[in-house]
Formats: sequence, structure tokens, C-alpha cells
Amino acid sequence: MGRGDLVRAMYDAFAAGDRAFFEQRLRDDFTFSSPPDPHLDRDGWFERCWPAADTQQEFTVRRLIEAGDEVVVTYESRRPDGSGGTNTEVVTFDAADRIARVEVFFGWNLGSR
Repeated sequence: MGRGDLVRAMYDAFAAGDRAFFEQRLRDDFTFSSPPDPHLDRDGWFERCWPAADTQQEFTVRRLIEAGDEVVVTYESRRPDGSGGTNTEVVTFDAADRIARVEVFFGWNLGSR
């Protein structure tokens, strides 16, 4: 499985609430950063971000670029109520294809359609 495929699987696993996927794939020294949550560690990510998993949201990948140890992905997310947004993330892998870092850059709010 290539890194682009792993990133797609990451969003599917998040949407499905598949914590085992992340327990296996996140490095012990994993870091996550977004504008409201700069530099969370692995435990901080599970505490702050995991509650949003398995909420029947859908992710549609609009752009995926593999560059060395990084994958840049832009996606639209939709919640069951129709709200959602567009973000771009840089997912950094180690040599064993474990996720070392995720950096989130917020896009625009899609609102309800």
C-alpha cells in the first residue's frame, strides 16, 4: 500500500471510528498541529480529536500529492447535518510508513447545502 493509499485509509478509518488503525499507524512521538491545537502529542490528539471520529462524516479527497516522506491532501468533509469544510493536511511518514506528523491548514466552511 502506497502512502497516498494510507492517507485515504486514514480518513476512512477516522470516519468509521477505527481506533485500531491509528493505534497501529501513529508513531509514539506523533505530533498533530492545527490552528486551534498547535503541537498536540499522540495522547493529546486522541483526547482532543478522536471524539469527532465515527460521527458518520464523509471525506472526499480533492487533491493528493506524494512528495518524499510527505503526502499533501486537500479534502472536503461533510457531516450528516450537511455542514462541512475543506482542509489541506500535510501527513509525514517515517521509513516504516508510520504517521509521524499531521499539520492541518483550514480552508473554507462549506455550510449546509
